Amino acid sequence: MKTSTLRNAISIALLVAAGGASDWAAAQDTTTEASAQGAVSTVDTPANKQPKKAASKTAVPPVTNLQAMTVTGTRIRGGSTPSPVITIGSEQMQDEGFTDLGEVIRSLPQNFSGGQNPGVLSGNLAGAGNANQNLTGGSSLNLRGLGADATLTLLDGRRMAYGGFTQAVDISAIPVAAVERIEIVPDGASAIYGSDAVGGVGNVILKRDYDGITVGARYGEATDGGLITREYDITAGTTWRSGGLIATYKDESVDPVYSSQRSYTTQLVNPTTLYPGSDLHSGLLSVHQSLGDSAELRLDALRTARDQLFLYNNSGINSRATPDTTTTLVSPSLEIWLPNDWTLSLAATSGWDEHHEYLVQTVVASGVAAITDACYCNESRSYELGAEGPLFALPGGDARLAAGIGYRENTFRDVDHVNTVDTFRGSEGARYAYAEFNLPLIGPDQQVRGVQRLEVTAAVRGEDYSTFGGVTTPKLGVIYGPSPDFTLKASWGKSFKAPTLFEQDYAQNAYLFSPRSFGGVGYPADATVLVLDGGNRQLKPERASTQSASLAFHPESVRELEAELSWFRIDYHDRVIQPIANSSQALSNAIYAPYVDLAPTPQVQAQVIASAQSLYDFAGAPYDPSKVAAIIYTQYANTAQQRIQGIDLSGSYRLELGQGALILRGSTSWLDSTQQTLPTAPAYALSGTLFNPPKVSGRLGTDWKRGGFTASLFANYRSGVTNRIDGVKSASFTTFDAALRYSVGKRDDAWSGMEFALSLDNALDRHPPLYRVVSPRYVAPYDSTNYSAIGRFLSLSVSKHW
Repeated sequence: MKTSTLRNAISIALLVAAGGASDWAAAQDTTTEASAQGAVSTVDTPANKQPKKAASKTAVPPVTNLQAMTVTGTRIRGGSTPSPVITIGSEQMQDEGFTDLGEVIRSLPQNFSGGQNPGVLSGNLAGAGNANQNLTGGSSLNLRGLGADATLTLLDGRRMAYGGFTQAVDISAIPVAAVERIEIVPDGASAIYGSDAVGGVGNVILKRDYDGITVGARYGEATDGGLITREYDITAGTTWRSGGLIATYKDESVDPVYSSQRSYTTQLVNPTTLYPGSDLHSGLLSVHQSLGDSAELRLDALRTARDQLFLYNNSGINSRATPDTTTTLVSPSLEIWLPNDWTLSLAATSGWDEHHEYLVQTVVASGVAAITDACYCNESRSYELGAEGPLFALPGGDARLAAGIGYRENTFRDVDHVNTVDTFRGSEGARYAYAEFNLPLIGPDQQVRGVQRLEVTAAVRGEDYSTFGGVTTPKLGVIYGPSPDFTLKASWGKSFKAPTLFEQDYAQNAYLFSPRSFGGVGYPADATVLVLDGGNRQLKPERASTQSASLAFHPESVRELEAELSWFRIDYHDRVIQPIANSSQALSNAIYAPYVDLAPTPQVQAQVIASAQSLYDFAGAPYDPSKVAAIIYTQYANTAQQRIQGIDLSGSYRLELGQGALILRGSTSWLDSTQQTLPTAPAYALSGTLFNPPKVSGRLGTDWKRGGFTASLFANYRSGVTNRIDGVKSASFTTFDAALRYSVGKRDDAWSGMEFALSLDNALDRHPPLYRVVSPRYVAPYDSTNYSAIGRFLSLSVSKHW
């Protein structure tokens, strides 16, 4: 949302590259039970551990049992990825009371809630940085807290349109009723998918077939006030001998949460929204049709429209924003099944996202109003030709190859409707080629002592951009199973992120402000600061080296137990950043000193103004070189180095209890991340600090099932974060979520197909930990990237299936 004149320097991401092949018809039949239940650990079922319902405890199955199944993180059909894979299935989403994919990803310890999420307040005002603020009302994946620009999001292996000027991908635009599962690989994957997959990749896999019609309604509200939610949805589908389809539509309206409804934000000037109001209309169609026994056509189409309402007051200026966002995706594909188990795939994807920003800012004292009417318009197109199949036989199975070529183009326009001009327009094209190998060196049939399974994987991808040139990314991996009870995986690779069109093409402008706007204290009343802000066409791609290692435990003697311990490390350099992420601390925080000139000469000031297209005066006094106390440089630059490492632990256990079953499930993540903005400057902590990911995050709980009844209870934990300004660390934050669901099932009366669900989030109504802010009149005193102002939220839903 437009909350400050410095918003023009926001950090965004350009998501480019293509996805993998579509699922085959048999994919759903071979999905593991862990996937169907939404296990938190890997979906890459070991060759020595079949899906539990069909497995024999004495027989060792062959390693080729999943060849019809697409696995995120590899383009090899039924292949294995050397990276951990987190899977959350549709059943888990229902059992835990999730109603959209935004809620799902925010529950993951590996994902940071900062970035593009509806509960995140203005980045400029709240101190979260320009990339950490709600714009479109959507929700974006942000693995390891690297930013939504460094996490790739796919829909059935295809890229979605970027949203707003941040160009984050809105995963919540996908109706959850059509989702079979979401798979997340929290490891570098540029060698497989291209740009942006530095932190990892998330792939939303749609339900392939659906029979019947389901209509549903949901009502919910926060017990402290606000967020009254009304939702209606319908899902319909059918199958025929050679194909099937699923279509779903959702209509949802949400009332805002106002600062006056929360005791800890009463200092904010009314009316101020802590959580925006919104109206959402979302529809999706997915259809597939076999062409005899040799080919299959598939079409995925998505359209979402969301309207929002924001109200806030900044230094005597009331602002009312009513943005609307429309997202469209059309993705046809063709699979051709060739002799000798080879497959040829052709795919095209077109996406559009138009975020229309309408903002009225009124000066309270004078009543003078200023209107912003702009569109952040994104368009993307991609085309890909790929092939996959066996090369030659190895002792552990067939060596397989996936290879392909493609082209993609992205366009971004910033349209000023007030002046009826394009503020700027940028476009970029990229040609690419990729190859991936899977080499099963040893399988169970060889009966090698101490080696149940040994696979080597390798991938390489080359891309040629019209803006900055070429980049090549490799990845190597190994999968080793010493026994039926353990699987060890390790990977090493290179990843990259292309600089965004906003970062490259946005015009440089100069601004004149009062030092108070940047945390300046003790300056003369008539002092001013000069700010240079804008894009940089000389930007290079961001690059990273990624490493991971994991140990999966899946004992044959306890077949309902799965656990995985993973280590990861990312060395990320040449990051494109706004060097000053928190403008309100530019003159008070020492880490920003390299980008602040505290003794600017008139000559330097003249050079800054000459390099800018325009000079905007927000200081309330004319520009006077003798009154300028500092120059603050905020334009984009390849200047940051980051090191991210940590440990993930996840597991699940199913215990049969009479006629019911108890499923224990949990995941926790420890994260250590630092950033160095200049080679000569010391590195400083990111994780564990305000508006950055906490050091420790976790979610642990249980589902109990009996017949049509399901009950769940989960605890969510986030460790405290430290305010770098005063060194004060907040308290940790623990909340409890509960859900009850009852499915009537098939009957001969009107109750047949009925389902009822009750969910309770933050059951103990925990308030977010607070911190001391410099300007309490217009800044909320809590970290909205880590904690929510919603409080206890209760919802009831009912549906019927015919």
